[in-house]
Amino acid sequence: MADFTIREVEGMRQVRVDISGETVRARRGAMSNLRGDIRLTPRLPRFRDLFRSMFTSEAVIRPYYDGTGSILLQPSLGGYHVLDVAPGERWILEPKVYLASEGSIELGMHREPFWAGLWAGDGFFAWKTTMAGGGRAAINAPGPVETVEVDGELRVQGRLVLGRTDGLRFSSQRSARFPRNLISGQSRLRVFTGTGKALVCWTPYWNEHLYKRMTGESIEGSLLE
Repeated sequence: MADFTIREVEGMRQVRVDISGETVRARRGAMSNLRGDIRLTPRLPRFRDLFRSMFTSEAVIRPYYDGTGSILLQPSLGGYHVLDVAPGERWILEPKVYLASEGSIELGMHREPFWAGLWAGDGFFAWKTTMAGGGRAAINAPGPVETVEVDGELRVQGRLVLGRTDGLRFSSQRSARFPRNLISGQSRLRVFTGTGKALVCWTPYWNEHLYKRMTGESIEGSLLE
């Protein structure tokens, strides 16, 4: 199994993937440097990959890395989270959360119910990337991530949930009954109902939050380009 680790240097975080005769893939443009005998292969997309990219805001091509050595991905003021996808488990990720995964993980897509996605502000067709098949993966995260076991209902204000298992259904509801919701000071809640796990980021890293508040944007791409 590939070894995913997260290191922190100068207030920034970076994912390192060590492989030994294994295959991993990552978001296009995510690589910082390679160490060892590793081949980078941008494979041509299949039709379903092209179709998925039209609705998920994800890149059509995700390069594969084969061989033995270390892959260091781009550092970020934000953060990352490493998780294990168990066999038979299926994770539904929010848009642009996926970063990298072992080759054994199958990527797909999931469409949220029409009205739930529309009321939540996700648009008419809320398609999201899925992971299944078993293996290890890394995701983007604006801060520390907690895995929350849900048996019943989880309601959050804003996009705190980065991913969930498919045993949790997504919906959107008012913060309070009408017309009291108009004076509650809260916008519509994102609701997850059922039994499963949710990846929740309660608070952002302070340096990324400060940078976004000052500039209105986030840092993407290589720092030295």
